[in-house]
Amino acid sequence: RVGLCVLCGLPAAGKSTLARALRRRLPQEPGWACALLTYDELIPPEAFSPCEPGAGPAEPPPLLPRWKQSRRELLQCLERLLRALVPGGPLSAPATAAPPAWERFLASCHRQGLLGSAESHAATSRPLYLILDDNFYYQSMRYEVYQLARKYSLSFCQLFLECPLECCLQRNRLRSHPLPDQTIYLMARKIEMPDLKKNAWEQNSLILKSFDCTSEDNEQIISLLTTALENPVKQNEENTEQKEADRAICAASAVHQADQTCRRIISQTMKDAKDKNVLPSEMKSLAEELNKLKAEFLEDLRQGNNLKTRTCIQNQYSDPATTVISSFQREATDVVNKYILK
Repeated sequence: RVGLCVLCGLPAAGKSTLARALRRRLPQEPGWACALLTYDELIPPEAFSPCEPGAGPAEPPPLLPRWKQSRRELLQCLERLLRALVPGGPLSAPATAAPPAWERFLASCHRQGLLGSAESHAATSRPLYLILDDNFYYQSMRYEVYQLARKYSLSFCQLFLECPLECCLQRNRLRSHPLPDQTIYLMARKIEMPDLKKNAWEQNSLILKSFDCTSEDNEQIISLLTTALENPVKQNEENTEQKEADRAICAASAVHQADQTCRRIISQTMKDAKDKNVLPSEMKSLAEELNKLKAEFLEDLRQGNNLKTRTCIQNQYSDPATTVISSFQREATDVVNKYILK
C-alpha cells in the first residue's frame, strides 16, 4: 500500500518541521515506511529567477515559466517512482524531464532508501507514505497529485497548515535564505484552502489552524493518514458533478497560465514598440488595444469559445491555453506593426 500526503500552506508555516517529524514518527508507530519529497530541494533556486531575454523580438516567450516546468518535471519523476513501486516495474527516467531533474530526484530517493523499496516493494506488505512538502497554494497543483493517486489506485490526503501571516513573515526573516516579504504577501492573497464541501477529491484533508501545529503526535494527523491508507482512491471513482468540478479547476489553471504569458507578451511588445520609436502619444493607445485583445482571448478561453482560433491550424491534441497564447502572440504582433509602420 502506498499513500501520497500533500503538505500545503504559506512559506514558514511549519510544513518542513512537520514533515521531518512525521518521517521520524511513522516508522515507529504505526510502523509505516515514510519518505519526504521536499520541493525546495528538488527544484533549483534558479528556476525562480527571471528568464533571460529572447534573442530577438520575433522570438516568443516560453510557454511555461521555468518554475512551472520544474514542477511538471518533478511530477513526471514522481510518476516514474510510483510505476516502479506499485506495479513493480523497472525504475526509468521520464522521456521529457531534463536529466538534472531526474538526477536530483534519484539522489533524494537514494538517501532515503526508496530505490531499494521500489525494486522490492512487491515482496513486502509494509505501507509506504510519500510526503510531498511544498506550498501547493493552488488547488490545481494539489489536484495533479490526486490524479496520480487515482491513476495508480493509491491513498491520498492533504495537510493544510493555516498559520497567521505575521507569524510566517517573522519566521521567514529568521531563515538563512529568507524569501522577500512581498512574495509571502502575494501568496497569502492567492492561496486556496482545501474545500471539503465543494471538492469530493479533497475529502481526506485536515486544516490545522494552530500556528504551533507541527507535532507528529497530533492524533488527528495519524487518524487522517490511517483513514486515507485504508481507503485508496479508485480509478472509476468519479461522478458527473466531480467531473464538472475537475474541469473547472483545469479551466481556471489554463486561464491563469494564459493570462500570465499574455502579460509577458504585452510587456515585450510594448518594449519593442518603444525601441522602434513609436510616439509616446500612441503608446497609451497601443497598451489599451493590447489589453483589450488579451481580455477577449481570455474570455474565449474561459468560455471554451474557439472564435479566435478557428483560423489557426491546430493539432487535435493541442492544449487550449497554448493555442490561445500562440494566436494572441500573432495578433499582438499585427497590432504593434500598425503603429510601427505608420
